[in-house]
Amino acid sequence: MPRYTLSVNGRRETVTADADTPLLWVLRDHLNLTGTKYGCGAGQCGACTVHVNGNATRSCQLPVSSASTLSITTLEGQADRTLEACRTAWLEEDVAQCGYCQAGMLMTASALLRTTPSPTDAQIDAAMTNICRCGSYLRIRLAVHRAAASLNGTTRNAK
Repeated sequence: MPRYTLSVNGRRETVTADADTPLLWVLRDHLNLTGTKYGCGAGQCGACTVHVNGNATRSCQLPVSSASTLSITTLEGQADRTLEACRTAWLEEDVAQCGYCQAGMLMTASALLRTTPSPTDAQIDAAMTNICRCGSYLRIRLAVHRAAASLNGTTRNAK
């Protein structure tokens, strides 16, 4: 079985896996980074979202053989003010219900806010393609706006 050296959360990690093993399973099963969730395995739900070279990426669709030259960041490795603003906004807007999709949602939202500091509703809707079984989409949009306002030094009215 081949060995791959990956850059995960700023550290070099060497794993042994089949070339077509999805990055999701390497992160969870080989590196014990369980914040990345399995949802559908088809790249549709977004529970497995990580940042690859700064972009929100569905890790269930990226084979480990294609990941060795990429910079991968999981929820566990992302500690910055953008993610913190998103986490705070998620709590303030009562986004989470069951919570299963939240790791992927937070990774997607923080990637959006890094490239689009003041997104419109349309930009949020276009970026946040993750699926929430609880249907808290309106609160997710409010939370992204709240996080953006916090990062931009403005305020957003409470619900």
